[in-house]
Amino acid sequence: MSADLTHFVPRKILILQLKQIGDVLLMTPVPELLKERFPHAEIHVLTEKKCVPMLENNPHIAKIWPLDPKKLPTLLQEIEYYWHVARNRYDMVVDLQQTPRCRWVVGFSGAPVRITHAAPWYTAWLYSHTTPVEKAYASAMKAAVLAPLGIHWEGQKPRLYLTEGERANAASLLASLGYDASRHTLVTVDPTHRRDTRRWPGEHYAKLIDLAGEEDPSLRFFMLYGPGEEEELKSVTDNCRHTEALLVPDRVITLRESAACIEAAAFHLGNCSAPRHMAVAVDTPALTILGSTGRGWTFPSPEYNHILLGLPCQPCNMNSCPDKNRQCLTDLLPETVLPFFMEKLNAARG
Repeated sequence: MSADLTHFVPRKILILQLKQIGDVLLMTPVPELLKERFPHAEIHVLTEKKCVPMLENNPHIAKIWPLDPKKLPTLLQEIEYYWHVARNRYDMVVDLQQTPRCRWVVGFSGAPVRITHAAPWYTAWLYSHTTPVEKAYASAMKAAVLAPLGIHWEGQKPRLYLTEGERANAASLLASLGYDASRHTLVTVDPTHRRDTRRWPGEHYAKLIDLAGEEDPSLRFFMLYGPGEEEELKSVTDNCRHTEALLVPDRVITLRESAACIEAAAFHLGNCSAPRHMAVAVDTPALTILGSTGRGWTFPSPEYNHILLGLPCQPCNMNSCPDKNRQCLTDLLPETVLPFFMEKLNAARG
């Protein structure tokens, strides 16, 4: 039987969420809720190095432990790092992922309270408290792990804390590409994804941009892309007729630069990937085009929406299409998306 945590007041807490970038951002209500309940607690987070930008400047987090797998080429080096992190006298460890790496840290920690979601029988012994998984918005699901503490999600958004310098740099970048806030309406576009079952075809994005630009010539579309995604971006830019509406940076910008540009935009459009969660985290309305992904990643608020074809197989949550045709995405035409996109964009503009 789990111990009652009614009067438990931790002094030092470690949260485990190693990846992915969007998931790390989605878990930010957890340190916020913990800090609200335990204002004097010191909260640490262990995450992969690539995800650290999602947590920088977060006022609820005292320390970020970056895990860089490239610098830990052997199992022994990994274990030494987990031991180093875990032996920081944590009163509580919150495991949001339950990967083998996380379990090493939980086991090494010796923390009196070790909480997670429902765990399989062969690892359940590692944890002092577990919480059943309930279907809900992703941040709500993550925050549900805090139920043994009497802490519950009450609509808190994921949050990304930008600096004024980052905002100024984004404004400078946008201006260098020809964006004028007095004449243009900015839309950030995320047309890439490493999984083709979550990536609307580039030519569809191009056609939607053309149609929307013809309806409203003031629109300017800032294209987001990451390392190795240049070809996916090219499938949009090569098929777009109204290239004057495109704002394309000549280099891959950082995650935080992307977030600052999204914050500067009136609206965000894209696939089901990290930028859609950045939009929520910086209060920019958004529309996500869904393929294999479910609806649970959409923040429950009128300014955040998704559109999907609605095939019987959706959502399959698969990384490759068994039929190889990705019908859920290829058959969702730009002409179908356009009126919904314009409706939500106009609502965002007021």
